[in-house]
Amino acid sequence: MKNIILSGGSGTRLWPLSRKLMPKQFLKLFDNKSLFQKTIERNSKICNSCMVISNINQYFIALDDLEELNAKFNIENTKFLLEEIGKNTAPAIAFAALESDEEEILFVTPSDHLIKNEEEYKKAINKAKELSNKGYLVTFGINPTQPYTGYGYIEANGEDVIKFHEKPDLETAEKYLKNNSKLKTQNSTLFFWNSGMFMFKAGVYLEELKKHSTNIYEEVLKSYEKRQVISNNQIRLKDMKNIPDISIDYAVMEKSEKIKVVPRDFEWNDVGSFDSLVEEIKSKEAIEIDSKNNFYHSDDNKKVIASIGIEDLIVIDTKDALLITKKGESQKVKDIVQQLKTTYYPLLTTHSTVHRPWGTYENLIDENGYKIKRIVVKPGKRLSLQKHFHRNEHWIVVSGTATVTVGDKTYYVRPNESTYIKMGEVHRLSNPGKIPVVLIEAQVGEYTGEDDIVRIEDDYKR
Repeated sequence: MKNIILSGGSGTRLWPLSRKLMPKQFLKLFDNKSLFQKTIERNSKICNSCMVISNINQYFIALDDLEELNAKFNIENTKFLLEEIGKNTAPAIAFAALESDEEEILFVTPSDHLIKNEEEYKKAINKAKELSNKGYLVTFGINPTQPYTGYGYIEANGEDVIKFHEKPDLETAEKYLKNNSKLKTQNSTLFFWNSGMFMFKAGVYLEELKKHSTNIYEEVLKSYEKRQVISNNQIRLKDMKNIPDISIDYAVMEKSEKIKVVPRDFEWNDVGSFDSLVEEIKSKEAIEIDSKNNFYHSDDNKKVIASIGIEDLIVIDTKDALLITKKGESQKVKDIVQQLKTTYYPLLTTHSTVHRPWGTYENLIDENGYKIKRIVVKPGKRLSLQKHFHRNEHWIVVSGTATVTVGDKTYYVRPNESTYIKMGEVHRLSNPGKIPVVLIEAQVGEYTGEDDIVRIEDDYKR
């Protein structure tokens, strides 16, 4: 059995913690682990191999997460399918199925869910595997604990799916739970949260996709045939613009006659809002006067938080943004995100600290005419061979030893030493050592945007 991990989301409902280039599945909020790492750990106990479907920007973050787990997890058993454009779950899963043996069972899971009670979880998987071997497409229904409006619902009688329901309003969700409380017997029609997890044979899924959404199948197949194999564990998917953007529910599950549901009671949280997040992590300590039932989070561990006369608030503080929302209303973060798209789009894309394949950089100061960064290069890594048309750069090494190439010269720069790269010169920064290189970069020029980079040679094929 192969675990297909869907990891291409942007996690905007947890802005400003989550950004496009650092979505919620990679945030180290859960015992200093990410949801992606927890997904890998949980399902590697059950599955023989793993396939991650993502995009190139998140690929290197995922690799870092896997390397941190390497003592317990074999990276060689993981393959990456990197999409050129995100086209939702139906095409993504089809790519995974095409890359698999038709008889292989695929266990499809999001990368950003939190699951507890693993014994109950294993029971659900074993039951789903039994049904998958019989040729069914299996979905997982979660017993609802509250009339939540943020999930779709599955109406089912035992293992038979009667109907999939869209995210309801509160009144409808309350009716679903009222129905459950009255009719919770083995042969009753009950309503479950749609977990977004699935299991089936690769060939069965492709047959049903071809039968019920022929155009999706054909466009996915065209794209798959043009795929680019970068390495044993990395395949880049090309020419995806004509593939419809559609979920597996719409494309297959709501149309097929081969659907079964496995209802279970394991603790499940898709961490899709701050209201659900605060149920899982501790609030930062604060000095409170006449305040109660508040949740605080800050990226700055040294920052002191104090409040007077407030209650039922969620306060999220990052280096470049502050969100304050009333508990129960955090779903409206998506409306904030829509407004930011027109005025402050960079705040949706990156944090002040940006992850790259070779390490990270943090913008310390960004003003007209100059920018100052803190750059960390991981051992054995190097930046691309590049040049800039609009800026000069000054590098000051703080720790570690850097190898610097400028034009046809290569030399070492040690702690408390500096070097200068003139506008237009071809250059590269490398770390040949065993500890990270930390340096301060001062950029001076009429334009200091990240797109003023001409890559001549790049280890990461960007």
